[in-house]
Amino acid sequence: MKNSEDFRQLWKNVGILFGITLIAGILLGFVHELTLKPIARQQELKVQRACSAVFADAASFTKIENEAPGEQVRDSIEGTEIGEIYQALSEDRQLLGYVLGVTTEEGYGGDIAIMLGVRLDGTINGVSILEISETPGLGMRAGEVLVPQFAGRKAAAFTYVKTGASAEDQIDAISGATITTNAFTQAVNAGLAYFDGQLKEAE
Repeated sequence: MKNSEDFRQLWKNVGILFGITLIAGILLGFVHELTLKPIARQQELKVQRACSAVFADAASFTKIENEAPGEQVRDSIEGTEIGEIYQALSEDRQLLGYVLGVTTEEGYGGDIAIMLGVRLDGTINGVSILEISETPGLGMRAGEVLVPQFAGRKAAAFTYVKTGASAEDQIDAISGATITTNAFTQAVNAGLAYFDGQLKEAE
């Protein structure tokens, strides 16, 4: 008799736990669906702000298909990947250039993701940082030290120097943060390689 009561109690407890788990799962699913759109909207706003930061004279941005060479770029510039690509358009819908999302995994503290604005003639219109987690006071100075150096510059690819940039294709490295400087420069060069090999050809 006691075994029978114990068995019923066991199944009762199992039923209670199952019910709690089921309700918790439903609530979590509901909360996930509830927050999915606002999160996506915030991410889109973040991207649009980054686009505007590198192409202030553009009136709008239209996302276009990434035609492929993520792997080609990764092969030629190790650890980089091309993400989303946008056309930068004037108020009368004329194409001004492109904004490319580029991520490198070669940063000292992990991935560095940037938005790169490139005008139709290959001039860098601006660079904006989307993601970075480098060392405070060193690599985290990328926005302060590296970003301004690329604006308005035109080169097939950039190199960094530690003794003072003297050529159009050179930038000054962040003191004490060579790894970050190298990764950032690679990301810019990957974006330029994609532009030159894919987008420029399309024009």
